[in-house]
Amino acid sequence: MLGAFRSLRSYNYRVWAAGGLVSNVGTWMQRTAQDWLVLTELTQKNATAVGIVMALQFGPQLVLLPLTGYAADHFDRRKLLFATQGLIGALALGLGLLTLGGWVKLWHVYLFAGLLGAVAAFDAPARQTFVSELAGEEDLSNAVALNSTSFNAARMIGPAVAGALLASMSAGWVFLINALSYVAVLASLCMLKADQLHPRLRPARHRGSLMEGFRYVWHRHDLRAVLLMLFLIGTFGLNFPIFISAMVVKAFHGEADQYGLLTSLMAAGSVAGALFAAQQARPRLSYLIAAALCFGVGCVLAAAMPTYVWFGVMLVAVGMAAQTYTTSTNSLVQLSTEPAMRGRVIAIQFAIALGGTPIGAPLVGWVADTLGPRWSLGLGALSGLAAVAVGWRYFVRYRQLRMFVEGGRLRFSVSLTTEASRAAAEQP
Repeated sequence: MLGAFRSLRSYNYRVWAAGGLVSNVGTWMQRTAQDWLVLTELTQKNATAVGIVMALQFGPQLVLLPLTGYAADHFDRRKLLFATQGLIGALALGLGLLTLGGWVKLWHVYLFAGLLGAVAAFDAPARQTFVSELAGEEDLSNAVALNSTSFNAARMIGPAVAGALLASMSAGWVFLINALSYVAVLASLCMLKADQLHPRLRPARHRGSLMEGFRYVWHRHDLRAVLLMLFLIGTFGLNFPIFISAMVVKAFHGEADQYGLLTSLMAAGSVAGALFAAQQARPRLSYLIAAALCFGVGCVLAAAMPTYVWFGVMLVAVGMAAQTYTTSTNSLVQLSTEPAMRGRVIAIQFAIALGGTPIGAPLVGWVADTLGPRWSLGLGALSGLAAVAVGWRYFVRYRQLRMFVEGGRLRFSVSLTTEASRAAAEQP
């Protein structure tokens, strides 16, 4: 229970993590089945349609941004999560019944994706910031990383199970299994011990508080750099359903079980990346730059792989780099943000990470359809390298990064004072 798993010492966090793991497996099963349904049954292998589904699913993160962060900071997060998780389960049930009844059309999937996105826009910041109430500030970075580990462990299991089920039954049954999985997370919320939660001071409600998160981020050069890096990679790089499904169908002429296996292989790398991040006491921006560089290079190599097997091997490396990057970003943003502002800043983070999908996913899908799936991976590579450039510029301009030669070796120097530490020192 030490090191990478120290947050599990908390009863409340253990209960929440157990329920979340079951629900995450169902979520990944549905994502796999939904993408395959759109790609192979509702369209003629149209990757652009998959991109549109992703855009509708993640677009509300951006549109509803002021409200979602406000809700996470000012409302009871446990009650808010009970409502959002119940609604997400109900949407999975509805889509499952439509599919099993043989009535499902492409516009139905679009509609449910948009509704899911609207509910998830409120769920994501509340779920992420609720971790501090479960594990406390001292274990926050570790708890965030273990949440990512759970999410990606489920990504190993869910797509593989979904691929096997899709080979023998309708996608509707997969959607119903996902709906049932939300019983676990709702039960875990009921089982939490209120006297062991770490209470938080809710900020006062006043005119302008909806926009306060934007002002806070705007005056923090470090957060602006981190969020711009996240926008680039989230918009053009984290479109794995399109990358993988298009490569399976167009480059390797595979079937649903192969799609599920490749998604699980990438998730294996993601679990390794999340566990690596869990061991870090406090993430640093330099970790993000290194992970972004590895992600960009990994996408280039994945695009060049000639066979299904070697593509799967490279997906492990890409998944590890991507998850190290996203988990470290989440921890860094939470730990460097004042607790009273955390919900609004995390909402901005998720809106940037997922709200860019309406821009990137259709473009990536169009490139896969027009130029080929390997070229779409090239966009992911460019996003990683562009993020490296943003991080490097921040260090040069605001942390006085300098390169010099000493003893025949290239060395670097950087100011150790961060904006977060200066802000903390200035507080009375």
